[in-house]
Amino acid sequence: MAEQVKKPLKITETVLRDAHQSLIATRMSTEQMLPIVEKMDKVGYHAVECWGGATFDAALRFLKEDPWERLRKLRDGFKNTKLQMLFRGQNILGYNHYADDVVEYFVQKSIANGIDIIRIFDCFNDLRNLQTAVNASKKEKGHAQIALSYTLGDAYTLDYWTNMAKQIEEMGADSICVKDMAGLLVPYEATKLVQALKAGTKLPIEMHTHYTSGVAAMTYLKSVEAGADIIDTAMSPFSMGTSQPATEVMVETFKGTEYDTGLDQTLLAEIADYFRPMQEEALKSGLLNPLVMGVNIKTLLYQVPGGMLSNLVSQLKEANAEDKYYQVLEEIPRVRKDFGEPPLVTPSSQIVGTQAVLNVLQGERYKMVTKESKKVLSGEFGATVKPFDKEVQKKCIGDVEPITCRPADLIKPQLADYEKEIAAWKQQDEDVLSYALFPQVAMDFFKYRQAQQEKVDVTAADTANKAYPV
Repeated sequence: MAEQVKKPLKITETVLRDAHQSLIATRMSTEQMLPIVEKMDKVGYHAVECWGGATFDAALRFLKEDPWERLRKLRDGFKNTKLQMLFRGQNILGYNHYADDVVEYFVQKSIANGIDIIRIFDCFNDLRNLQTAVNASKKEKGHAQIALSYTLGDAYTLDYWTNMAKQIEEMGADSICVKDMAGLLVPYEATKLVQALKAGTKLPIEMHTHYTSGVAAMTYLKSVEAGADIIDTAMSPFSMGTSQPATEVMVETFKGTEYDTGLDQTLLAEIADYFRPMQEEALKSGLLNPLVMGVNIKTLLYQVPGGMLSNLVSQLKEANAEDKYYQVLEEIPRVRKDFGEPPLVTPSSQIVGTQAVLNVLQGERYKMVTKESKKVLSGEFGATVKPFDKEVQKKCIGDVEPITCRPADLIKPQLADYEKEIAAWKQQDEDVLSYALFPQVAMDFFKYRQAQQEKVDVTAADTANKAYPV
């Protein structure tokens, strides 16, 4: 067998998306990003992840910014670097499944406005929920990357990952990402995982993890030695903790080896200097909580993502039941098992976590069931790797006949209806997509935008004389 030729390691920079999403609730504004773009464009990154995930919602909801306008401005600035986004399969950037026509239009507009690489994932790793987005990306000449949500459990054997890699290549994807949202992938398991993926596909393998459990940099080291092609890192002021390993550290780690990235540390240091005052300001204001910058070993003990843990604590606080914390932690794996052992990532992590809290607080399992739990058990999110617990399913959804087809097959085209609803407010084609994903939030933003344009008070601008599309 011919010896594999080693290539320099490639780096995807996350500081403009996942890093600030993980550490400061996605509050970095376009204005804060733009002055450093020219410098970042000289680095020679494989890609800069700058859009998708929670950036869309947060821009509209909290920053009163048009996310499409942000993308266009970043595209103007990044003349030599590929731009990447995170896309939740049939959920797009929202929390429910959308019709294929909405998914296709969103992909078309994302690429038209400047995205090169679309990283597409599904919270159940149900590949049927990714096919429409992959096809649409290919049609628009974009790079379709499928991200596999990494998790642990009986069903997730090395054979499982090898078979997934084969199927992804057959689907027509251009690359595969291992999306380790909870920091569960430990170094020596990473070696085995990358080898298993390489056994199933010739596609490039990208590794994405979070420092939550404290092992991420070591995991990257072992992944690269096993053949991973690309790693996701964040500029040091917004690295570590619940974010990614630091870009400069990983560049230095591989310097002088066969994996040398060739990136310039002097240039990276200048970029880090730009972001450091932002980090200091976020610490001072409380936006950046020092707690998320440390290591949370409970992540490995309970296999629960860091964000899910904090969500859990606040739910128990509201119910005045903080003493039930450990009971809930023990209940989470049981609920996950009942629900077919899905990976815990948005939105499955929130659904499983909330149901576990209810089970403990009610003193009886599934006495009270959320509508999202019912959706999962009815097949509305897709297929899990293992079957649902039959008794639990019966108790929660009764005689409802669960669906087994791809959930979006049951959703009629939606785009025309959204277009009608938004007609009075539309200023650009993309507005219909903002509205489709976040109707109320987008509508509030459209009213704010019009008020700014008319330079008058927002209440006077519309409520007195404009019909409010529902």
